[in-house]
Amino acid sequence: MLPAYLLNKIIQQRGLNMSLNRDSLVALCLIMLSGGLMLASFEIREPDYGVLSPAAWPRLIIIILGVLSVIYLLQSIRMPKEAKDAAPRKSIGEFILYWRNVIAVFSIFALYLIVLPYLGMLIGNILFSFILLTVLGGWRAILMHLLVALGASGGMWLLFTYVLEVFLPRGSLTGL
Repeated sequence: MLPAYLLNKIIQQRGLNMSLNRDSLVALCLIMLSGGLMLASFEIREPDYGVLSPAAWPRLIIIILGVLSVIYLLQSIRMPKEAKDAAPRKSIGEFILYWRNVIAVFSIFALYLIVLPYLGMLIGNILFSFILLTVLGGWRAILMHLLVALGASGGMWLLFTYVLEVFLPRGSLTGL
């Protein structure tokens, strides 16, 4: 916490209406991580063939991550002091209730990873998409969730299997 304290002191001495908080420190860590990843991307071997460098896509993603991290830092610095201190302490039940969608997404994804070797990519993705859409979107549009899951997962499976000729994992139970 010493760096944040010193930075806040410098900001206050200059008369700026800004202060650093946990979000600012996270943003600074993300910016440093982006810089480290960019440096590491220069270690990617360049083959003698091909038009596009193998490092092009990773660098694009790293640049996007860096730009979003800078935006995050600027927003966290400009946040009013009242908004930073307004977060009350919550009980465990309130915390789980507040973050229920995030907890549900991570739990469903963990189950998806567990059953993927048994069901395979096609059926696993259809079930994952359908369950995730239903949990987050409610039970009213269940037919729409099924159609979206079938269309998106089936379309991606067709694209990767027949157009790009990528071998996707097959399930030991289903063979698909």
